[in-house]
Amino acid sequence: MIIDELRTPIVLAPMAGGPSTPELAAAVSGAGGLGFLAAGYLTAGVVRERIAAIRQLFAGTSTTGSPAKSPGRSADGVPFGVNLFVPGAPTPGPRFAHYLAELGREFPLGDAKFDTDDWDAKLDDLIADPVPVVSFTFGCPSSAEVARLHAVGSEVWVTVTSVAEAHTSLDAGADVLIAQGAEAGGHRGAFADSPEDDATDPLTTLALLQLLTAAVDRPVVAAGGIATGAGVAGVLAAGAAAAQLGTAFLRCPEAGTAPMHRQAVTEATPTMLTRAFSGRRARGLRNKFILDHPDAPSAYPEIHYATGPLRAAARSAGNPDEVNLWAGQTHSLATAIPAAELVDRLSQEAKATIEKALSHRIHSY
Repeated sequence: MIIDELRTPIVLAPMAGGPSTPELAAAVSGAGGLGFLAAGYLTAGVVRERIAAIRQLFAGTSTTGSPAKSPGRSADGVPFGVNLFVPGAPTPGPRFAHYLAELGREFPLGDAKFDTDDWDAKLDDLIADPVPVVSFTFGCPSSAEVARLHAVGSEVWVTVTSVAEAHTSLDAGADVLIAQGAEAGGHRGAFADSPEDDATDPLTTLALLQLLTAAVDRPVVAAGGIATGAGVAGVLAAGAAAAQLGTAFLRCPEAGTAPMHRQAVTEATPTMLTRAFSGRRARGLRNKFILDHPDAPSAYPEIHYATGPLRAAARSAGNPDEVNLWAGQTHSLATAIPAAELVDRLSQEAKATIEKALSHRIHSY
C-alpha cells in the first residue's frame, strides 16, 4: 500500500478550482507525503499536461512515458495521486429555474449546463498512463471501473462521509477510505446532495473516523479541520492511517490560490455550509452572497456553471462578498510557507505532540 511507504502520514487534499497545481502536489510528495492533483473542472487534455508536469518536476528532464518500475511514479519512484469527480445525474430545470431567475435580476449568469466533467476520457487516460493513486469524490466508481484501475497497478481511494458510503466503496473494491468530516473546506464529498438530509448534522472528522475504524478493515485517511501537527497527531491516535489537509496549504507559494482567497483565509471569518454558488453543499467563508441565499437548491453542476460569470466578475472587482472562498473551519491557522517546509513542520509537531502525550500519561498514572 502506498500509504505504508510514505515517510510522513500527510496527504494533500485535491483542491479543484485553482489551488491545486503540479508544483504543490510535487512539493508535498517530495517532502515525504502524498501529493494530489485535482482533476475536477479540467479537461482530460489539461489533466494529462499537469500529470506530465508533476513527473517533470521530479525528473528534471523530458517526461515521455512512465517509469516501468511502478505505475505513473516520478523517475525516482515518488508517488502522487489524481482525484476525479464522480458524475451524478442531470437536475430537472424546474428545480432551479426560480433561483437562477432571482440571481439573473442582479448578476451576470452563464448557461446552467450539465456535464460529466470529462469522466470517460479522464478515466481512459488514467488506464492508459496510470498513476499510483486515483481518488474519487462525490461518489464511488463502479466495481468494473475499480477493477480497470487495479489492473494497471493503481490504488483506488474513495472519499466518504458516512459508514454506509464506506461499505458501498469497499464493496466496489476501494483500497483506502478518506473520511471527510464536517469541518472540511470546499464541497462535501457525500455520494448524494440531498436537502432532506440537511436536518441531520454531518459527522465531524473525529466522530466519522471512530465509526469507520470500528466498522471496516481498510486504511482510513482523516480529513477536515486538520491544520497543525497536533491535529495530525490527534487523528493518528484515533486510528487514522494518515491525515489529509487542504486549507492548511492554501497560502503556500506553490498553490494556485487567488490573492483574494489567500488574504481572506487569514481573517477570523466564520465558515458555513452553502449551496448558493454551486448547487452542492460546500464550506466556505461566510459572506453576503451566502447569507442572502440560504435556500439555494441542490443542482450540481448546473448552478456551478450558471454562477461562473458572477464569480469571475467578483474576482475581477476584488469583491469578496460575491465569490466562493472555500475554506475549512481552521483556516486562520494556515501559514504562508513553502509546502515542503509545512510538511516537515507538521511532521515534527505531530511527533512532539505524541511524545508529550505519552509522557504525560506515564507521569499521571
